[in-house]
Amino acid sequence: MLRVDALQAIYPEVKDRIVVTIMGAVAAELYTIGHRPNFFYLEHAMGLASSMGLGIALALPRHKVVVIDGDGSLLMNLGTLSTMARYRPGNLLHIVFDNASLLSVGGFPTATATGTDLAGVARACAIPEVVEAHTPERLKAAVAGALAGGTLTTIVSRVEAIGPKSFHMDLPLLENRFQFKRVLEALRQGD
Repeated sequence: MLRVDALQAIYPEVKDRIVVTIMGAVAAELYTIGHRPNFFYLEHAMGLASSMGLGIALALPRHKVVVIDGDGSLLMNLGTLSTMARYRPGNLLHIVFDNASLLSVGGFPTATATGTDLAGVARACAIPEVVEAHTPERLKAAVAGALAGGTLTTIVSRVEAIGPKSFHMDLPLLENRFQFKRVLEALRQGD
């Protein structure tokens, strides 16, 4: 499965949610599909999208938070799975695209290329709901189910190590930050 096809499949489900993505291919492809002010592309902080999403989910428990992560980023901050499991925010959905590669920074293989099982690690960390979804249709159903429920969920999807021709986005980092901050402030005031 191509990651861009996976993102297009879940876009209708996530477009109105708080979304935090990792840098690189995920950010560029989601931006191309359709940027929204409630999307934050966590550039220059590899590995921290899951931690940021966890913090937002705990701060805004009445709002669904979607983290779109990658295998390389998750492996850089693997402890986030046990921290998420400890706090178990039912409003947090953690999607991990596993392409067995550090595609955005040169294409070097990650540990999943040699057998590390991220869904297994998530289960071992006591994430309450772990799903493997390797087709756009299965991913869309898993995302819809997780967003309809109230259980912390990690979804792992294998994707091909193919990215966009360019990682450039016409959205400056600071502007993305200010847009996202305004969305979060409005949500907090509405609570």
